[in-house]
Amino acid sequence: MVNFTILAGGYTSFVASYLFNSDTNALTLLNQSPTGANPSWISLHPTNKSILYAVNEDSPGNLQSFIIGKDGLLSSPIDTISSEGNSPAFTTPLSTGQVAIMNYDTGNGLIVPTEKGNPLEFVPEYSLITFDAPVSHPHMALEHGSEVFVPDLGADKIWRLVEDGAPGNWRIQGQIDQPKGSGPRHIATRGNMLFTVHELASTLTQQLIPPGPNGTTTPLIANFSILPPGLPQGAAMAGAEILITEPSAHFPEPFVYVSNRNTGVQDPRGDAIAIFRLEPRLSLVGFVYTGLDQIRGMQLGGPEKEFLIASGVAGDGGVIMLKRTEGGRNLTLLTRNLEVPTRTSFVWLN
Repeated sequence: MVNFTILAGGYTSFVASYLFNSDTNALTLLNQSPTGANPSWISLHPTNKSILYAVNEDSPGNLQSFIIGKDGLLSSPIDTISSEGNSPAFTTPLSTGQVAIMNYDTGNGLIVPTEKGNPLEFVPEYSLITFDAPVSHPHMALEHGSEVFVPDLGADKIWRLVEDGAPGNWRIQGQIDQPKGSGPRHIATRGNMLFTVHELASTLTQQLIPPGPNGTTTPLIANFSILPPGLPQGAAMAGAEILITEPSAHFPEPFVYVSNRNTGVQDPRGDAIAIFRLEPRLSLVGFVYTGLDQIRGMQLGGPEKEFLIASGVAGDGGVIMLKRTEGGRNLTLLTRNLEVPTRTSFVWLN
């Protein structure tokens, strides 16, 4: 396939659509679809690729649904419901037909049912999930078997949620404690392994997923700094996103890609993406500098996940397209589009 359509959310009142031509390496802005305020995180329905969910990262926040049309143009919002809290920074649909949304500023979240046969419509039958900690900043939700894992940057825990009797009703059945002060932000799983990016410590950790439901925590198998070398004085780094790739025809090894965000004095090279080998054990390969300012979101696409799109939440670095090279051990910049200076999350439509 030559042409790929990609949607991009951000701290604006629109979702942008891009066309990437992998033959010419051209990245073209197609359109901007009006939404609610700050659709900073967007997610695609797992089976119906014409349905998009978006947060309104505002106070109070909302969850919205859209139909995706030609060239990635969105319909007007089909349904909008309150997130029952402030600054929802993440949403994702589950395989059960429910949609999770987490409120960063108020330490709570929802897992919302949708109508059977019509996942565009939210069913207002749900209970608020409150994370009981002195400080709570839930930043993500990840479905793992029958559970939903929620990394909490404020509580230094990964909460374990299970459905409690009916869709929309969920309870905390336990937690996986994380190093004190580390600030777990985003997570990924691979088999029985849990990989966590810690925003405050700027680390990537690996551990076995302990059996539920209690609060047991397994020792860390690996704990790596993701700080790139040669940072300027006054740099203030914060880990953000994690992506895992599996072996394929042209990429025989699995890899982990982790983004850094420099919220202090900027490095002229821009923020770096750290690359890790997964096998035979987790090990750092190196860093790729992007010219971006605070990479909050990035996403892989293509038949073999050979392309990586990224942007910063600040500055004017625009949106970049990288290609995985050297079997996945490196990233090469293909192109940069500057028409929209910042973006925060991405969805590949094909």
